[in-house]
Amino acid sequence: MKQNRIAYTTTLKNPLVWLSALLALAALAGFIARAFGWQRPDAGFWTLCFRTVLPALAALFFAYQLTVRGKDRVYRLSLPFWLLTLTLIWCGWTALAWYWALLLTLAALVSAWLIHRALAGRLRGEWLLIVIPGLWMCWIIVSDAPAYWQNPITSAPAWMTWIPELLLLAAYIPLCFALKKPEDGKYHPTWGDRNDGRRIRSLPPISVVGTYIMPERNQANVFFQDKLEITALEKYIRAKRAAGFEQFGMTEALLAAYVRTVSKFPGANRFISGEKIFSRGDDLQFCMTVKKDMTMDSPDTVIKVHLKPGDSVETVYHKFHDTLANAKKSMELDSGLDGAAAFFGLIPGVFLKFTVWLLKLLDYFGLLPRLILELSPFHGSIFFTSMGSLGIPAVLHHLYNFGNLPIFLAFGRKFRVNETQDDGSVVSRKYMDYTFNVDERIVDGFYYAALIKYFHKLLLHPERLDDPDMELNEDIP
Repeated sequence: MKQNRIAYTTTLKNPLVWLSALLALAALAGFIARAFGWQRPDAGFWTLCFRTVLPALAALFFAYQLTVRGKDRVYRLSLPFWLLTLTLIWCGWTALAWYWALLLTLAALVSAWLIHRALAGRLRGEWLLIVIPGLWMCWIIVSDAPAYWQNPITSAPAWMTWIPELLLLAAYIPLCFALKKPEDGKYHPTWGDRNDGRRIRSLPPISVVGTYIMPERNQANVFFQDKLEITALEKYIRAKRAAGFEQFGMTEALLAAYVRTVSKFPGANRFISGEKIFSRGDDLQFCMTVKKDMTMDSPDTVIKVHLKPGDSVETVYHKFHDTLANAKKSMELDSGLDGAAAFFGLIPGVFLKFTVWLLKLLDYFGLLPRLILELSPFHGSIFFTSMGSLGIPAVLHHLYNFGNLPIFLAFGRKFRVNETQDDGSVVSRKYMDYTFNVDERIVDGFYYAALIKYFHKLLLHPERLDDPDMELNEDIP
């Protein structure tokens, strides 16, 4: 897949990027002026939509996408051209004979498809960004030239009413010279990817179909229970505290072990959204509910820590406690999540239900803004819950159908077990129980078995967490 396309990028240091954005903003100004009477089309609601609203949105999206997301989302600049294509098609069917309108429709669709493929890197031809908009600009200007030259005094050129569209078409021309081909050798997003992950396109058919057979996470969750002998782990925790990591505890140890596990088994960092399987790549999002104090009245919130495969124990510790400190810095927990929850709490019940439905719809198509994805505790790689701090065994926690969290890890209180040895002697050992609830659709059972065994062995021999030679694997394309 990586070899079949070119991933384009842009930089704001290039003046041609700003020229292209300014042309799009000038087009937007023209569409706004048209909406308020200047060169307003003599027609009703639908013509206003197709001649003003849609192309105005196209111009705004073009300028925003180029300047804000041009570094990694150049391919989205084909969407404005598709919206402009709808304008051309609408005008053709309202002003031309059906056979000319049909010919115009085919030409417009083919042009939009070529621009789409070129910006997505599927066609090796940046020159299309000059040729196709240039041809449409020439056609708009020349198409009414005979009527104008017959009576140039009493009539104005018809193309004057198309100035905003001409400006938007012209914005693609400097873009052609502003495109760069990244040479970092990394994967770059394309159509079908999301803000929080890239779509995996090389899965076997059973994995592709399975997400439609079991569309909800709670239809596809599998529980795993085990206990861990923690003598070596407690010794490791004491050593870390003596080395200066005063708040190092069971959560930090388990999290560091999980980071190392995902580094070796990157399939654990996948998720499902819209019945498609995605990979978060090197963004491991850890979520956990925290309380300011261990009291009934103490407020709680959810923190989200961004980790990377290959992070050392020390890096995991600092990232976790930096995020935790930011959440606890005031007398009340007041994270961004709490502010968002307070905002949604002001919406009346019926409208709140519609709002949640709308969020689910946007999430299904990968259209949720990054801000919401960052605030949401339901979007992440794994959720930890510590039942040990509450003095109870690990729970079998459910997965959330909302969002895309695929794995839930709960660990419980410590307990002792008297075990009889082969020689008849009795030894008291300390254990901690833990449970995994996993979405079986992201990887198969064999993969999960290998992952959990590796995680368990790391915790039995925690000194391996300090081994600098961490195995780092990439997920499949």
